[in-house]
Parts: sequence; structure tokens; C-alpha cells
Amino acid sequence: MKVTQEKLPASQIGLQIEVPPETTKQAYEKVLQKLSRSASIPGFRKGKVPKTVILQRIGKKQIKGMALEEIIQTNLPVAIEQESVEAIGNPKLTSDFAALIEQYEPGKPLTFSASVDVEPEVELDEYTNLSVRAEETVYEPKQVDDFLENQRNKVADLVPVEDRPAAMGDIAIIDFEGKLTAPGEEGELIEGGSATDFEVEMAEGKLIPGMIEGIVGMSPGETKEISVTFPEDYPQTDLAGKPAVFSVTLKELKVKELPELDDEFAQEHSEFETMAELRESLEQQFRERAEKQTKDKIHGAIIAELLEKCTVEPPETLVQEEVTNLLSQTLMQMQQYGADIKKIFTPEMVPRMREQARPEAITNLKTALIIEAIAKKEALAPTEAEIEEKMAEIREQLAGQEIDQDKLRAMVTEDLTREKTLDWLQEKATVELVPEGTLAAEEEAKTEEQTTEETE
Repeated sequence: MKVTQEKLPASQIGLQIEVPPETTKQAYEKVLQKLSRSASIPGFRKGKVPKTVILQRIGKKQIKGMALEEIIQTNLPVAIEQESVEAIGNPKLTSDFAALIEQYEPGKPLTFSASVDVEPEVELDEYTNLSVRAEETVYEPKQVDDFLENQRNKVADLVPVEDRPAAMGDIAIIDFEGKLTAPGEEGELIEGGSATDFEVEMAEGKLIPGMIEGIVGMSPGETKEISVTFPEDYPQTDLAGKPAVFSVTLKELKVKELPELDDEFAQEHSEFETMAELRESLEQQFRERAEKQTKDKIHGAIIAELLEKCTVEPPETLVQEEVTNLLSQTLMQMQQYGADIKKIFTPEMVPRMREQARPEAITNLKTALIIEAIAKKEALAPTEAEIEEKMAEIREQLAGQEIDQDKLRAMVTEDLTREKTLDWLQEKATVELVPEGTLAAEEEAKTEEQTTEETE
């Protein structure tokens, strides 16, 4: 069998395959023989139908089509193996099938074309002396104070208040009912706009703007009508921007009694004996978090630079696999949030979602392929000990769950290779750290400047 290869875009190899005369004849005869044995035609015993009758009843064109399918399905894998093509996914016929049927004559050579995805070639540019800018996340002592204050509020005791009206900072237990109407008018009840024994902290940003402010000054047992207007960007579009009145009854009023941030607090709410030890531990955690966030931003800047400098075309097979992975991750996240997956992943929506996920899939693949190529060239693969250590850590985290060990090893190896390669690139790179918000502000200013130039 004669095969000619051609390099195609998007990491594909084109194959022009010439099938010899004896093969085209054998395939045709095989189909005729099979039909002769299996066809049920009145006036003939099964298995005894003459070939001439088969041709008359079924038609030569249809039989040629069946033989052609047999030729392609049999000879395409043979051609790929013969040419030592390391294919990814299934090959694709690029010749027009209908035209092939017309060309096909049993006992004569037949040529058809196909394409197959192959491992992409990565063209690496200079990567050992990158120059990048990244925003630095800086540890602030206030983070520890804010964290401890938040913990105080979580464990605070709620003490009833009876001798004064409601004030900001209190905890109010209320009944309320809302209507889309102006005060004094009979209006339409808001669906989902009522509740009983509803507990709310009297703080800015809680409930619809104006409601908390309306409760301030009310006494337990008092009922009051509070006029509000739903924000223009309210999630329920049918309510956005509309005026409403809520009938609110203040049933109870409580105030938080905050515990002291002392050694006793540390002993009750942490593993430490003293508040000083707890603060020291929290400071270390926040410092490490800030360092990791900065490192992630540096790695992100390095990846962006690599994508600009290096060239790779992921094959469609890998793109579709990555799109599927992204949608699977989205599905699992939505399930965790309690979303009705059947309403979201409908037959109409899935193709659109796949198309929307495509750019991210391509970027992910390009990043992975470039990093893999650099790791291979610089011998940056993780050691077996590092892989085993990380796998053991994950097994401990997922104790009691069924784990595919081969997939786990592949995932861990890929993650460690990525981390090791990016760390190596960071060591070689020139990194300029700038305050948080700097790059976003520069990008916004650049966009505004471009917009101004386009409108002039």
C-alpha cells in the first residue's frame, strides 16, 4: 500500500493512501458474498441468492458504498501503523465519500485522503532570561486583628435588649412582608419577599438598601412600614429599580457580648495556650499566604510571557478533551452549590458552553505543552521520592475514597513538573514587583487611551 504524508496546520498529518487493485476487488467481493448469504429475497432460499439478483435488488452504488467503508476502516489504521504515525484520537476522512463511490471501481487502484492529529511540536523561544512584572501581596498586621475580631463575633453570646430601641450593630429578629407599591397604596405581594423570625445583623449592606436604616429606632413589639427601592442591579430583574414597602415587626433585639482576646480565648478556640502564641501562628500563616499569592502572580506573568514568545498548535482532539474537562469541573462545582444540573446542562446549552470554554481550553493546553517542553529540555522532572510523597499526602486527604492510582500519579507528576519548571524559570527571570492594583490601573489607562484614539 502506497502512502504519502503531508504536514498540516493544527498539529495534523495528512495521509494520501493508495489501495492496490486486489484489495479493492476483494472488499467488493466480500460484501457481495456476505449479502448473498444473509439477504432474504422472495423466491430464493437464504444463502442461495445469486450475486446478479443482489446487484439488481440493492444496487451497485450502495454495494460499492459498503465495500468502500470496509476499505477505509481496514486500510486507514494499517497506513497509520505502516508510516509510524503516533496518532492522537481517531483519524478523519478528508476525501468526499460520495465522490469516492463514483471513483471506486473494484479491481482498480483507489486513492483516498485522511488526516490524523499528532503530538504538537513546541517552538521554544528564549526563556532563560525573561523579564516580567507582577503585583506583590504584602502582609499587613491588621489581617491578624481582623481575623481575631471576626472569630470574636462568631463565638459571641447574644444578650437580649429590652431597655432601648434598635441601633446599628444589634441583632434583630423580625417578621416582614413586602409589596411592590408606594406607601398608602394596596400593592402586589413580592414572591419570596416575606419571612418570620428572620435574624439579621444591623449593619450597612444587609437586606435591601433602606431597610436596616428603617429598623433603627424601633422598639421590640413595634411594627412599621418601611419604603425602599430595589437597586437597579438587583439580581431579580423583575424587581430591579422598583419601589416597595415592607411591613416590619421587630420581635426581639439582641446585642453581641464579645469575649476578651486573652489566653482563655486562645485555649478555647485554638490549639494554643496563649494569645501570643496564637497571634504568632496567625502572623506566620498570613505571611506565607502573601508570599504564595505573590509567587502565583509571578508564575502567572511568566506563563503570559511564554505564551507570547513560544509557539504551539494544540490538536483538536486535545482541545475537545480539555473542553470536556473544564465543563466537568464546572458541573461538579455547581452540584456542590446545590444547582439543578439538568436545567443548566441542557442539549441546547451544552454546545454553547463548549464553545465558550474553548479559548480557556486552548490557553491551558498551550501552557501545559510549553512547560512540558521546557521541563524535558532542562531535565526538570520531579524525582520518584517527590511524587510518592505528594501522592501519600493526597491519599491521606482523600482517606476512605476510591482513587485511581494511575490518574493520581499522572496528575501529581504534571503538577510537580509545572511547579518545578516555573520555580526554575523564576530563578532565571528578572522580576519587578509592584504594589497591588498597579498593573490593573495601567491596563485600564491603556484601554481608555486606545478608546480615545479610536474615537478621534
